[in-house]
Amino acid sequence: MLTEFRNEPFTDYSQKANEDAMRAAIKKVRSEFGKTYPLIIDGKEIKTGDLMVSTNPGDPKEIVGKFSKATVQEAEMAMEAAGKAFETWKLVPPHERARYLFKAAAIMRRRKHELSALLCLEIGKSWAEADGDTAEAIDFCEFYGREMMRLSQPQPLTAHAGEENELSYIPMGIGLVIPPWNFPLAILVGMTTAAIVSGNSVLVKPSSETPMIAYTFCKIMEETGLPAGVLNFVPGPGSSVGDYLVQHKKTRFIAFTGSKEVGLRINELAAKPQAGQLWIKRVVAEMGGKDSIVVDKEADLDSAADGIVAAAFGFQGQKCSACSRAIVVADVYDEMVKKIKERTDKLVVGSADERDINMGPVASKSAYESILSYIEVGKNEGKLTSGGGAVEGKDGFFIKPTVISDVAPDARISQEEIFGPVLAVIKAKDWTDALDIANNTEFGLTGAVYSKNRAHIEQARRDFHVGNLYLNRKCTGALVGVHPFGGFNMSGTDSKAGGKDYLLLFMQGKSVSERF
Repeated sequence: MLTEFRNEPFTDYSQKANEDAMRAAIKKVRSEFGKTYPLIIDGKEIKTGDLMVSTNPGDPKEIVGKFSKATVQEAEMAMEAAGKAFETWKLVPPHERARYLFKAAAIMRRRKHELSALLCLEIGKSWAEADGDTAEAIDFCEFYGREMMRLSQPQPLTAHAGEENELSYIPMGIGLVIPPWNFPLAILVGMTTAAIVSGNSVLVKPSSETPMIAYTFCKIMEETGLPAGVLNFVPGPGSSVGDYLVQHKKTRFIAFTGSKEVGLRINELAAKPQAGQLWIKRVVAEMGGKDSIVVDKEADLDSAADGIVAAAFGFQGQKCSACSRAIVVADVYDEMVKKIKERTDKLVVGSADERDINMGPVASKSAYESILSYIEVGKNEGKLTSGGGAVEGKDGFFIKPTVISDVAPDARISQEEIFGPVLAVIKAKDWTDALDIANNTEFGLTGAVYSKNRAHIEQARRDFHVGNLYLNRKCTGALVGVHPFGGFNMSGTDSKAGGKDYLLLFMQGKSVSERF
């Protein structure tokens, strides 16, 4: 009997057996570095002459793997394979499709440390952050499999005399999945498995920063026995292959997670119908964030400082949900700045294959240079309180956790998504002003409030305009099934990943009525 969904437990690395297993996994993953990997189209491995090189951001000389890049020709091959596979996959009973996800979850659970080690080395996650990413990937498989089984049952309708009426949810067709580099396993798995279990076929175009993780997942799905062509692995340039697939007349939907700029471009390209296109393409997009934690004068200040620092600097601030703004009511502002600084200055920055670090490297050279340039902007827009630049003496892309206080609500570092370990601290005149500042960006993904004032908490519930609001806890760490995730405004389509309505984005409802 299938058990009720429960979130995958996190690994306790203070236990020696777990620590030893993780160190062995890091050694194993590293021993396989430098190999060359193909595309996967219709279950076949295809090599091309042009290669994408994935490196360790903590030591850019270390090559994780080399990956064949798809051209438009291979992209078209993948579309044809996905179209052919869809004709049979859509007929597979939903309960059977769900079992492929349950098998994938079991494989990932057995290989949990290996997957986490790869996340440490290919994108610089700490052990705890990598473990959370892997656990979330497992959760998505388990949760969406159960959700497909639920949605396949007869849907409740109002009875009408003399007729039999039914509503069912049917697959859409071929989907393009474009995952991000910051949650390169969890979000990839979530978007892909949601599409597949709903009866669609998929092309995955991974981030150029994390093709190894994406390839590993595709091989896991192959190990489940998933029919050839249902999932195709097509890394390649966004400007050519990505645009071609987004605009393709046979693409039925695009699931994207990434920057606002790329998300808007995808939405624009997808909105224009192509010759022979029979549908309006559906775009499921999770984009950026400029997330705030508001601290009221009636708050547990130590708890607030803990939450702010954890949310600002977990995975180097490279989360769309990260706290990039702390908005503090004037009465407690100076005390909060002091507490934030004390905690920030204790953070340890180091190689992600080390156990006892808080922060690893940022994702790439381009991210490194962009974040450092924002820090220089911030020094002119506020008071440098902690950090302020690169970590000296390291070859990788390491940046100090940086706090800039006395920042104006309309400053660049208050408004623009930095996507790095930079926290702007803003003084609000009072509670009302703090809530107004929290709503003053074009984004609306996550936010948090620390307060003991019930009236203020209830006002925040109503007026803090974000897709995921947290009260008296940090604004990161959404759990599948517990905190359905997705934002408002320029943060995306509020798709609520990990929620009970998510699979409906990959299906369409069909109503059938028969009169006797």
